[in-house]
Amino acid sequence: MRAPGALPRLIGVTNVVVITVAVVGLSLLPGEPPPQAGPKGVAKVQGSTAQPGSPGPSGAAEPATSPVGQPPGVVATPDFARQVRANEAGLVPVLMYHRILAERHASLDRTPDQLRKELEKLAERGYVPITAREFATGDIRVPAGKYPVVLTFDDGHPSHFGLDANGAPLPGTAVAVIQEVASRHPGFRPTATFWINREPFGLRDRAAQEAAVRWLVDHGYEVANHTWAHPNLRTLKRKKVSEQIVRIERLIKKLGAPPSQTMALPYGSMPRNKGAARSGSWDGTRYDFAGVFLAGAEPSLSPYAKKFDRGAIQRIQSNGKKGECRKWCSQYWLEWLDKHPGERYVSDGDPERISIPEKLRGNIVTKRGLQVIAY
Repeated sequence: MRAPGALPRLIGVTNVVVITVAVVGLSLLPGEPPPQAGPKGVAKVQGSTAQPGSPGPSGAAEPATSPVGQPPGVVATPDFARQVRANEAGLVPVLMYHRILAERHASLDRTPDQLRKELEKLAERGYVPITAREFATGDIRVPAGKYPVVLTFDDGHPSHFGLDANGAPLPGTAVAVIQEVASRHPGFRPTATFWINREPFGLRDRAAQEAAVRWLVDHGYEVANHTWAHPNLRTLKRKKVSEQIVRIERLIKKLGAPPSQTMALPYGSMPRNKGAARSGSWDGTRYDFAGVFLAGAEPSLSPYAKKFDRGAIQRIQSNGKKGECRKWCSQYWLEWLDKHPGERYVSDGDPERISIPEKLRGNIVTKRGLQVIAY
């Protein structure tokens, strides 16, 4: 999203989104929602199947192989889940970034150094990036005992990505910083989600657009839908909402990326008909997203939670603890999760099972025959 005059105020305990948008420039911060009390229960979503091998010393079987770019999995057991303190009903930080500039011009901007420092802290604390698509679909492949984090970038700004003459990410761009941090922290998977508009990464030449999108997709990044012209969807009729979504979806297809499974709302502004953001059609083309993401204010519920709303997924603005960000941006929330480890999503390393503390057992609903492990 581009920075609006007022980002949505998110009322966590009821998942009610009250959004007021008055575009007055890039200098304002989002409103302050009340904090999310914690997970409310879980419902499992099918993940891909890991191939188990022989049991490891901790009581979990380790696979002989794993998909390229994905961590080796395990077959979780109650004892193993207890050892790693797995809690796959916990909260997940979905971080929201905008421009990455050497000199900040607005409160939403971050410098490459600020981005680098935040990613370094995430890596050191045990967070592993996944895409918004993986999160929304519940395909969370994070090593046992680690925590998923979703890095998201709105607007497809030139500061997010570009290629130099040698076909490598331009220094100082978001992707270059992510790759740099991952090179120093092997467990920190280099991936993120980029939600684009009609001129991805500021490129107007179709060949340059295709080259950029091809590099990102080939290297495990997600490129997805942020509407064609970045309008306030709340001001549009349903047909126009669908047109904005379909037009960028057609561009994404032409550029060689898979169909979007996620989209971010411009300005965090929900259409009057909420369902139009998640599914619909225009001019013979349909769309149906696994997740629609808000502008940000607090960690998201686990995608396995009963009350997880795929049509209004929470995010956290990346920023320090100043002004309105004293409580509602990334520094505050990452410190809060460190102080409340029982509220955080902790992976059991097994995409075929959901591992949770016994006290959450009554909130679990299994789907598609997948196993729940309560310890």
